Order: sequence, then structure tokens, then C-alpha cells
Amino acid sequence: MRIDKFLKVSRLIKRRELAKQLCEAGDILINGKPAKPSSEVEEGQRLSISIGRHRIEAEVKMVRPYASKEQAEAMFAILSDEIAKEEESHA
Repeated sequence: MRIDKFLKVSRLIKRRELAKQLCEAGDILINGKPAKPSSEVEEGQRLSISIGRHRIEAEVKMVRPYASKEQAEAMFAILSDEIAKEEESHA
């Protein structure tokens, strides 16, 4: 399944267009490598998603073309979910 569709179906990202934009900006990695919107995602792969200062590391548990909210939650496991601290400016 394409990464942009996986992110939408799994509800890691609400809109497929946003997933596509994040891929094009280099903010989504699959196993440490930059993902294109058309990159294929498979079970067992690790995803890194950066949205602004928010960074999510997840493992793909299952790939499904459609999913209810409960099924979507089973499609991945969050390994870490962090918000980077703003760097202090020294005047």
C-alpha cells in the first residue's frame, strides 16, 4: 500500500493530501529513508513522521485498504511520540 494512503487509513494523518505534502518535504521516513507519496509500506517497517516540532516513531503492524477507528488503531504501534523543545535564544 502507498505510504500516503496508509497514513490516512491508519489515521496517523487525517488527510491524504497532508501525508503527500509531508512525504514531498522529506518529513516521512520508512526505515530511516525518505519516503515518496508512492513508496510502498509493509508490515514490520518503521515510520518516522515529523509535523513541525512533533515527531512520531511507529511500527507498521498490518496493512488494510480500509479500516474502522478500532481497526486503524491496530495497524500500527507507537514507539515514541515527542515534541521537540524550542531552542532558547540567548540575547
